[in-house]
Amino acid sequence: PHRTELYEAPPSGCWPIVYSPDYNITFMGLEKLHPFDAGKWGKVINFLKEEKLIADDLIVQAREATDEDLLVVHTRRYLNKLKWSFVVATITEIPPVAFLPNFVVQRKVLKPLRTQTGGTIMAGKLAVDRGWAINVGGGFHHCSSDKGGGFCAYADITLAIKFLFERVQGVSRATIIDLDAHQGNGHERDFMDDPRVYIMDAYNRYIYPGDGFAKRAIKRKVELEWGTEDTEYLQKVQTHVEGALNEFKPDIVVYNAGTDILDGDPLGGLAISPQGIVKRDEVVFRAARSRGVPVLMVTSGGYQKRTARIIADSILNLHSLGLLGRERAACVLGSPSLDQMVRDSAKDFSNLS
Repeated sequence: PHRTELYEAPPSGCWPIVYSPDYNITFMGLEKLHPFDAGKWGKVINFLKEEKLIADDLIVQAREATDEDLLVVHTRRYLNKLKWSFVVATITEIPPVAFLPNFVVQRKVLKPLRTQTGGTIMAGKLAVDRGWAINVGGGFHHCSSDKGGGFCAYADITLAIKFLFERVQGVSRATIIDLDAHQGNGHERDFMDDPRVYIMDAYNRYIYPGDGFAKRAIKRKVELEWGTEDTEYLQKVQTHVEGALNEFKPDIVVYNAGTDILDGDPLGGLAISPQGIVKRDEVVFRAARSRGVPVLMVTSGGYQKRTARIIADSILNLHSLGLLGRERAACVLGSPSLDQMVRDSAKDFSNLS
């Protein structure tokens, strides 16, 4: 496999929270033409800074995925198609993008999405190393190897899993828990006949993409009705997440934590409260962490101004419950940190006794 910078160890003392200011899409107000809050990712980080959970030098800086990285999953033909502005306009659902010169589209629209994709790939390795990781962006679950759509231009979930399978020893089984309001047809198409990947997907059955073919890849399908509320939703999530993890023992859980299930979301059509979303994330982290399975969370869809606050609140809640492990320190390229050494020696000691 090619050398990738995405797997270089981050500096010590970092949280496995991945972000870059390059995630945010801002140009000439065009981003306002899509219901997506294109600055959502930066707002999440700002809330976490205000709460003193993180500081700039304590998070892992995402790097842009290169063409070579993307070709691990994508066809060259598909990447070439993105050189046509009208194709990108169709995928991102921002029609005026069609009229912009492609170099502007590459820099202002696709580079942020490539950086978020690099972030998801990085977070995969971090999750395996530290038990959990959160990419504050990513979750482009409508994109597959040769087709984008629904604001998703790169298949970051597929990429993160394929990178782990190809480059990280001991990772050969993955479970995708997709709780965005929409069906995750991109990763479903990519892993259609792959027995190494187990997919659980809970979504509003009546909305985009309604991809019947892709549904055949779902091992645990939870089809929700319009306006589903907290009690029913959380009960279903709890039952099926537990069931999924009991049925198939993965080496990594990729959790697509879309916030478009929020009551009032213009696209999701469900009616979950902010507290319900925080509780949902807790259910997934508890289930994975209690089984010792590393979990990689990506933030995916969420189309209201208040979603950034909810994502931040959820991360703060996971932290306060101890579900984000207190191990903050990574190792500087191979040299263990002090508290890593203390923990290791404690482990050795308990093995002796």
